[in-house]
Amino acid sequence: MDKFTIIAGPCVIESRELCFEVADVLKQLQKKHPEVRFVFKSSFDKANRSSLESFRGRGLEWGLSVLKDVKDKFGLEVLTDIHESYQAKPVSEVVDIIQIPAFLCRQTDLLLAAAGTGKEVNVKKGQFLAPWDTKNIVDKLKFGGANKIYLTERGTTFGYNNLVVDFRGLKIMRQFAPVIFDATHSVQIPGGLGKASGGQREFAYPLAKAAVSVGVDGLFFETHPDPDKALSDGPNQIPLKDFPVIVENLLKLREFIQSNDI
Repeated sequence: MDKFTIIAGPCVIESRELCFEVADVLKQLQKKHPEVRFVFKSSFDKANRSSLESFRGRGLEWGLSVLKDVKDKFGLEVLTDIHESYQAKPVSEVVDIIQIPAFLCRQTDLLLAAAGTGKEVNVKKGQFLAPWDTKNIVDKLKFGGANKIYLTERGTTFGYNNLVVDFRGLKIMRQFAPVIFDATHSVQIPGGLGKASGGQREFAYPLAKAAVSVGVDGLFFETHPDPDKALSDGPNQIPLKDFPVIVENLLKLREFIQSNDI
């Protein structure tokens, strides 16, 4: 990873207008910090929602059209996730980075399909997976032809409806590939609301500071103008109005650590 990377956007593509609003904030940050790589993220489908009643998205074709519009209008790189192997090819025609969801991180055919596109691949480490086991994921992707691979930490299952971050894992996984820390999914409470996941967004920023202090190659945030009204993952998303300040502070922290050789 050549530049420190910040991946951010709403959990799911709710509307074109929502994506444009978030992308505009990312674009302004990119203009201010050309040394940082800003990538817009949103999902066209959330195939692993807690309940059948939950909003999943409006599908592949429409979702990709929105992501292409974001890319064309704002000049941002874009990322989205795939859940099935057949999605890899059409998604690769639009996005810059293909993401593999945490629950699917060991699915060999899915990994090989993503790798075969020639695109960069970001894999969320499964909540059930030890950090050293991510080497097998990287090996699969390399076998499939992937050249740029990222691993993302998003917390590990700790009992029922809870996640915990083992910061030792960041250093371990960086032996295999550049590591991104997912601050917002790490404070998710899976299934905590019965038919939906809960979350504790107030802890996302402190955990992100800890990750920057330990050492990572990038950060991942889900952000929304009104998280309490978001159609997916609202409890752990960062309010969009707070996002620029959080980014600025984290970049200052990273600069301080690097300049003082801490």
